Amino acid sequence: MATMVNFHAHPDDEAIATSGTMMKAVADGHRVVLVVATKGEQGEPAPGALRPGETLGERRAAETLDAAEIIGAHRVEFLGYEDSGMAGEESNDNPASFWQADFDEAVDRLTRILVEESAEVLTVYDDHGGYGHPDHIQVHRVGVDAARRAGVERVFYATMNRTQILRQMAEVESFAEAMEEMDLERAERFREEEFGTEEAEITHAVDVSPYLERKRAAMLAHTSQITADSFFGSMTDEQFADAFATEWYVAPGPPRTGEFAADLFR
Repeated sequence: MATMVNFHAHPDDEAIATSGTMMKAVADGHRVVLVVATKGEQGEPAPGALRPGETLGERRAAETLDAAEIIGAHRVEFLGYEDSGMAGEESNDNPASFWQADFDEAVDRLTRILVEESAEVLTVYDDHGGYGHPDHIQVHRVGVDAARRAGVERVFYATMNRTQILRQMAEVESFAEAMEEMDLERAERFREEEFGTEEAEITHAVDVSPYLERKRAAMLAHTSQITADSFFGSMTDEQFADAFATEWYVAPGPPRTGEFAADLFR
């Protein structure tokens, strides 16, 4: 048995990006630890999602625990920083935000967990945070340095397959329209190729199709962010499989020369 630590920026990132990989690791007998940098305080709650007196951070932290139970994670830790918000927002300057965190202190917080767990595998995001979110970029930077300090050799960058998504957008007009409706700015980033990673640069493709029903459930556990009638929540089973049946990673080092590797543990 090995231990994998999955480092994420906000609640729901784990469900969207790596929950299938986490479920597969648990099924294969490994220990899985989820570390989240912030409680996603800058998100926008669905109407009526918060109880009287409840903060969004409190709700999203509770949702993370619910999702982690569905995933089967053995431990969940929050690093204690605040959500920095999208790039260019005033919240980027919040001294309590992850983006403004003292770098060495942030690295130390994660390193302590990696050492406690004798972690053998760490997942972070690609070096541009998938789509340029400050906290996602910081997860990459902090995670890579913490892995170096803790001696974790197997580090993987969770990413989106840019080639696949652009192909889907070209083939299915409704997909592109839905993306624009969900987030026009993000859709423009997709067109400008400012997101994810080219397929040729991706090294690992983890088949998580046996876990799709639970992956969707983990996503929907984040009820303040992903409702049943949201873009993700309203996908048909076929659409959901097209989007999420494979989780993509880049391993630092030489480029891939053959087929994708399929396992982060070997």
